[in-house]
Amino acid sequence: MALPQPAARFTRRDFLAWEPEQPTKHEFVAGEVFAQAGARQAHVVVAGNCFAALRQRLRGTPCRAYIADMQLEVERADAVYYPDVMASCDPRDLAAERVLHHPRVIIEVLSDSTAAYDRGQKFAAYRLLDSLQEYVLIDPERRSVEIFRRLPSNDWLLATHDSARALVLAALELEIGLDEVFEDLDRLGPAEESAPAAS
Repeated sequence: MALPQPAARFTRRDFLAWEPEQPTKHEFVAGEVFAQAGARQAHVVVAGNCFAALRQRLRGTPCRAYIADMQLEVERADAVYYPDVMASCDPRDLAAERVLHHPRVIIEVLSDSTAAYDRGQKFAAYRLLDSLQEYVLIDPERRSVEIFRRLPSNDWLLATHDSARALVLAALELEIGLDEVFEDLDRLGPAEESAPAAS
């Protein structure tokens, strides 16, 4: 009697060829594929605010801002993600069609269902990117910003003073006021702002 054969492993290369043909977005981690659920409006508003502010401030510089439809491949973690917002100054990323490899800044907007993952496993993967200098977590519900910065020692520090006053991105030499980060949230209804959803 023949024994069942193990399923073929879905490689990162296979995923990168397969995913653009799918009707919904997916992330890839070590052979596993995860569908990305839609985001609530507060999440989209904050991510859009950050992208718009970065795009405006980076105009005319060697850097560019990207929103959630660009993929990020982290080869050392065998993973492919869709960060909410990224900024890269690397010419290889500026020439990329749909997959970045060298972001200087990554911003993730938290939701109830993803906060632990964004703080834990995903941040661990992002730290493997030599180019990454700042990782930002934004909580729309609490109206809070956490800015983690890479030190010369390769350790990461939570910049508590900067986090409390603005979205200060030292790696890009700019800052965005919290009123701009959270602009328009007050115009959302209570259900839209607090309803849990994955992103």
